[in-house]
This record gives sequence, C-alpha cells and structure tokens, in this order.
Amino acid sequence: MSWRGAYSLAWRLGQPWVRRYLRRRGRKAPAYLEHWDERFGDGFSPKAAGAIWIHAVSVGETRAAQPVVAALRARFPDAPLLVTQMTPTGRATAEALYAGAEVRYLPYDLPDAVAGFLRAYKPRFGVLMETEIWPNLLFAAKDAGVPMFLANARLSEKSLNGYRKIGALIRPAVATLSGTLAQTRDDAARLAGLSAAPVLVCGNSKYDIAPPADKLALGETFRAAIGKRPVLVAASTRDDEEALLLDAWAERSTRDALLMLVPRHPERFDAVAAMAEARGMKLARRSAGLGQLSAGTDVWLGDSMGELFAYYAAGDVAFVGGSLKPLGGQNLIEPASVGRPVLFGPSMFNFAEASALALAAGAARQCDDAAGVIAAFDELIENGKAREDMADAARAFTALHRGASERMAGFIAEKLAKL
Repeated sequence: MSWRGAYSLAWRLGQPWVRRYLRRRGRKAPAYLEHWDERFGDGFSPKAAGAIWIHAVSVGETRAAQPVVAALRARFPDAPLLVTQMTPTGRATAEALYAGAEVRYLPYDLPDAVAGFLRAYKPRFGVLMETEIWPNLLFAAKDAGVPMFLANARLSEKSLNGYRKIGALIRPAVATLSGTLAQTRDDAARLAGLSAAPVLVCGNSKYDIAPPADKLALGETFRAAIGKRPVLVAASTRDDEEALLLDAWAERSTRDALLMLVPRHPERFDAVAAMAEARGMKLARRSAGLGQLSAGTDVWLGDSMGELFAYYAAGDVAFVGGSLKPLGGQNLIEPASVGRPVLFGPSMFNFAEASALALAAGAARQCDDAAGVIAAFDELIENGKAREDMADAARAFTALHRGASERMAGFIAEKLAKL
C-alpha cells in the first residue's frame, strides 16, 4: 500500500476516535459538538462559487490572516470570501472579523470529504495560513484545478524532523503548492527541505495588524474602572501557567497592583478562577461587568473573546503566555503594537525571530520563570523611564517590520495571472 493509501486508511479507521475526542472536548466547550456535518464532509451549502478561500486553523491564524485578506480583496474586489477553521474559537473569531464572509469548518483530511468540499465551493484559489499541510486536501485541490498557497508559513526544526519521517507522503503534497511564502529565512530553509519548489521570504503578517480603534477605546474604559493601580496583563496563558503566576504574585510584598489573567482557551476560564480563589485572592470577572472591580481586587479574569487588544491597552506591562512551559510562546507582536513593554518566559520557539528582534530592539525582556516575570513587572513599575523607553521601542519594533501582507498578496496575484 502506498503512503497516501495508508494515510487515508488511517483517517477512515480513526473516525470513531475523532468523534470521541470531539465529545470529550464538548464536555468543557459545547461548541465542539456543533456543525459536525461540516467536519466530516457533509452539509455543503455554498453561498457563491469562485471565492477567495482562506484556511486558518484557530484564533491566532485567523487574526494573522486579516491583513492578508484585506490585501487580497483589494486585488480581487469582486470575489466572495470563504474562511475555514478547525476550532470553535477560530470560527467565532472569523465570524467577528470578516463581515459578509462564508465561515465553516474545513472537513477532516478524508479523500471524499475534501474532494466534495472543493466540488461544492469551487474556490478561485486557496491560502493555507502558517503550517497547514493536509496531503489529501492538496492532492484534491490539484485534481480540481484550485491553486493553493502556503502563506505566513513557519516550520520549526522539530516539525521538519517529523515531516521527514513521512517524506514520501508530504513531499508530493507540498510539491502541488503554487507558492510557499515564509515568515523568516530560517522558516524558508526548513520549508525548502520539504520541496524543490522555491520559497519566498515575505515576513510575518502579524506585524500588519493595527490595534482596532474600538478595542483601544474599550481598553480606556477598562482602565477607568481599574483606576490608577499598576496592571500586569498576563495573556494567552496555557496549561496551568496561571498557577505559577498566581503563586509568584502572592509573594509580592505589596498588594497595590492588579493581575489581569486572560487564558488562551475559554474552556479553562472557570478553572483559572478557581485557582485564584483557592489562594485566597479576591477575584473579579470580565463577564460579571466592570462593577465588580474595586481597589481590593487582586485578580481580574479576562473571560471574554475578541477583547485581547482592549486588555493589553488597559495594562502597563504585558506578559505573553505559552512561554513559561515548553509550548513555544504566543503572539508577542500584539502587545508591542499597543505600545506595551513585553515580558515572556524561556520558551518562544514558535516566535523565535520575532522574540529575538523584540529583545534586540529593547521592546521585550525574557524571564526565566514566573517569579522573574513578576520581578520584571515590579522593576518596570518602579522605573517609569525604563517602562516608557520599552513602550517606545515596542511601537517602533512593530512599525519597522510591516509590509508582509502586501508582499504575499502581490505574489499570489502575480502567480495567478500566469496560470
């Protein structure tokens, strides 16, 4: 049996486990139980054919696609927009960001499901954001004559080694792409190891995301409710990083500041609230309204979706989660674009170049552990000049690296004109 045949058989045989996984996730996040027909290749109801099709697996990729979509729509103004995801939070983000777009789940990589999806929707072309390599999807797109591009692409050494183990499957799939647009030179070199096709370095579209004016205004509202207390925004935290931060926060000698916790996954909101309360801390929740906030509040839980820029705007210093544990970090560009000094932990391999550039620019500091994060926050609150210098450096750092989305859209339009 060929690699492709074995891969497809594994997907078919694995369907009961996939359904079991969705049910298990659905216990904490009921949205996982919705739209099952879309996930398994049913329920096709296209609004229009010939769409610009963007696939962005979850929240981060969906946000990163926003400036790319804007640049593509400027070049293809009459084309409708189709946006697909794999997670409920990604889907909700797309519905909030892309007015008028058709939003749905991409089917799992079953040959008949992805082929049926392409027959039904007939996209003009497809853009897979970051590292979404689905072999059956790519083979089906080639058969259907749908040009496919990998945009804002990144690939770690660990992922490259994993792909090499199934190179007989991955290399022919990657070879079907009409273009691969990488974030960095290192990403391009690793991606080139999967295919003989050229890889273009365009930069990272996340630099092109301007903080929305309404979210900045909401941040001012948050700040007015908080008052003049110093605020540390710990955002996109994962895998019980909050426990580490809460323990370090409890060791502070004063209780004048506010810790704002914004977990990455909404199904963890209640668990994080319980962590704070178990430590005897006075907790307020965003979902309960701003009236809960008081001078005695120790922790404010950002238990909402789509308000991350507002949380950053309300703070004095930002900590980016996913970095205290070996998870590779989350998007540090967002708080920097709001002009907030950025702190992160030792694990930032998902944002290796961006974190290195931010450190070199003086926009960020890397901390060894949660205690180091709290100590750095206290130091920056004490030293207003250092905090302002980092804030200025953060704004300059993000401004310097903009333009990736225009480069990607320009390449895609030029390539399509030649096909």
